Amino acid sequence: MLTSTFRFLIPRRLLLGLACWCATGSVALADDPKDAPGTLDVPALLKEAKVLQLQYRESAALARYEQILGAFPRNYDALWQAAVLSVNIGARYTDESRRGAYYTSARQYADRAYAVNPKGGEANYAVALTLAQQATIRSARDRLSLYKSMKPYVYRAVEYSPGFSDAWQVLGRWNYRVAHLNLIERAYCRLFLGGPPTGASNTKAMEALRRAHFLDQCRIQYCYDLARVYQNQRLHGHAVELLKQAAELQPMTSEELEMSRRCRKLLEQLEKS
Repeated sequence: MLTSTFRFLIPRRLLLGLACWCATGSVALADDPKDAPGTLDVPALLKEAKVLQLQYRESAALARYEQILGAFPRNYDALWQAAVLSVNIGARYTDESRRGAYYTSARQYADRAYAVNPKGGEANYAVALTLAQQATIRSARDRLSLYKSMKPYVYRAVEYSPGFSDAWQVLGRWNYRVAHLNLIERAYCRLFLGGPPTGASNTKAMEALRRAHFLDQCRIQYCYDLARVYQNQRLHGHAVELLKQAAELQPMTSEELEMSRRCRKLLEQLEKS
């Protein structure tokens, strides 16, 4: 069933810094490098970290951002990127304690980025992403509370950075998950959370995921997410067309290879039906 498997997992393919900067023209909010002890070259470290991300060397990239934050704890770019990388790395652990430790660290980085720049689309995205990932390892009660807490962040992320494809993906996933809360979940929200999150719908989920795919048509994960929603909404023709596009994409990581396999399997299923 889609609602039980539609997880807030972020793809490993990281073009976050470059894609977001090119789309939004955002400017880093950082401490003054002249105040740093020693001669730490922050621009060079930021550039090196982004190159490492493009090479899928996420642990090494995270280490560079943490090095920057050791000297400049309010460097905006280092904070939100460290949050996203901590989520990505943590998601690969099967041990929940290790995953939880990375997610906690990610949440701390995201909250600090938000404190530096609350109108930054990247910071709002980072907070939403960490809340979503924390929900995957929490109890049902905590998970519902986290989903409700996510709403303002997912909407502000796309408002402040409308060209940031990953923000649209998280918004789409949030809409779909909340629109499919079951009766027990909705009853709990009414009794203990002041009601379920409002405004979520399948239509909004499709619109957000279409936007993510439009902004970056080389992301296999976007194709799969949107095709699954199309399938659930009985829009099989749209799903088949999208999955055929996904079949033409070249996987770059083991995660993308697995996602490509799922796309092919879903395509075969839909074509048979």
